[in-house]
Amino acid sequence: MTAARPLVPVTEMFLSAVARHGGRVLVHHRSEDWTYARIARAASAVASWLQGIGARRGDRVVVVLTNGADYVSAYFGTLLAGCSVVAVHPETPARELRAVLDHSEAVGVIAAADVVRVLNEVAGGLRHGRAALLCGAEAVPHAVGGRPAASLAALVEHGAPDIAPPNVALDDVAQIIYTSGTTGGPKGVVLTHRNLAANTRSILSYLPLTREDSVLVVLPFFYSYGNSLLLTHVSVGGRLVIAEDFVFWSRVANLADREGVTGLAGVPSTFTMLLFRSNFTTRRLAALRYVTCAGGALPAPMVARLRAALPAVSVFLMYGQTEATARLSALLPHEVAERPESAGRAIPGVELTIWSDDGRRLGPREVGEIVARGENVMRGYWNDADASRLVLRPEGLRTGDLAWMDEDGYLFIVGRKSDIIKSGSYRIGPREIEEVLMGLADVADAAVVGRPDEILGEVPVAFVVPRIKGTCSADAMLEELRRLLPRHKVPREILLVDALPRTGTGKLRRIELQERLRTVAGR
Repeated sequence: MTAARPLVPVTEMFLSAVARHGGRVLVHHRSEDWTYARIARAASAVASWLQGIGARRGDRVVVVLTNGADYVSAYFGTLLAGCSVVAVHPETPARELRAVLDHSEAVGVIAAADVVRVLNEVAGGLRHGRAALLCGAEAVPHAVGGRPAASLAALVEHGAPDIAPPNVALDDVAQIIYTSGTTGGPKGVVLTHRNLAANTRSILSYLPLTREDSVLVVLPFFYSYGNSLLLTHVSVGGRLVIAEDFVFWSRVANLADREGVTGLAGVPSTFTMLLFRSNFTTRRLAALRYVTCAGGALPAPMVARLRAALPAVSVFLMYGQTEATARLSALLPHEVAERPESAGRAIPGVELTIWSDDGRRLGPREVGEIVARGENVMRGYWNDADASRLVLRPEGLRTGDLAWMDEDGYLFIVGRKSDIIKSGSYRIGPREIEEVLMGLADVADAAVVGRPDEILGEVPVAFVVPRIKGTCSADAMLEELRRLLPRHKVPREILLVDALPRTGTGKLRRIELQERLRTVAGR
């Protein structure tokens, strides 16, 4: 058994990859290749600019960019300057962006040229900021949000000095990811270099990647799952093939085929779109050897469809949380056929246990909250000690997810504590009903939420996306569900919809579905 690789800061990992793989392609985007050396030159320009505006070790820098070479350059450039990356969705509205800028006390902003208008709207949120760096702009204004502006392209063209390896420690903050977290509104998850390095090492212990691997990137890098793709592939010298057309999914499948990607990572909705809204299953995909799914449970019927469509491809089913950097458990390919409903076992370096609300550690097959321990668990929420104390307990990270574990340590997730439907004396996990719905031939996607009920408190209601519009009958589906489910779990109603509301990272917005039900009931 080989010894685990020692942990090093992300900056050291990046510089080592550049030294070993400088001439190899790191990013393929819009038919253009960016080598490790080319990305390193742009990252050095970012680091030099940050040092020039007076950024110091530990300062926060907000990055507002879509996936691409500019994002990767900004990410590693910020770290090379000894600063912390605060990456946010490029379509974040002005009000939310102002809140992130203010709460993180960011000293600088690195953004796409088309975000200038929003940045000008949030000038008040730049009260801690000193300057803005724009990417992809032909002409850069002198100021953005009342702060001096510069062009990354111009900095690279003029040549940035080589950046000496920064004085960065494993326990320095590398990244803050704003998420809804486990306790309510958006919070800044504080991840150290140790957290990121530990999770990268753990993932690579069960997902064997080499420099010959290339992954099709459909997940945003500002999301913890997407961020893990970036770090694992840089760690081994691999390639990132960036997809960006998420309207015509056949183009995504064509890109995967044309570029010979060896891996595909997605959330459940990714595979729904590829299987039902693209030519994915008709492509040759000769180089594809594995797919990974996290960011929510992939229903067992979808697992079966995916394996049938890609019989020679290894399927990894995974579970994780932003507060745990990215990954907590994995179901390996040889285990998928036996336990398709499971989220697998804890990955190396992670301990998972099940606890009751009253602080008791539970035994096999008892349902409780998943608690995690490991070097991947966050330091806490940025500037929010109270929220941090709620989830970082003596027993470990309280995830807010309900599950049970079998005698062999395999995890079976019931759902979020906040999603459980309380119907009379029953506690109903939406996932079980969704799994059954996804097994029906005409269903492409499904979600179940609770609707207020005067007698029972709540009753389950299902939203269903048909595989082919006009082919589904809600009455026929309800009749089938009465045969497959206990009476109290059969939805009171099935509503047919064109699509389910999801976040930019593919996660289901159950709260929006519940709001739809309240709106309908109020009419």
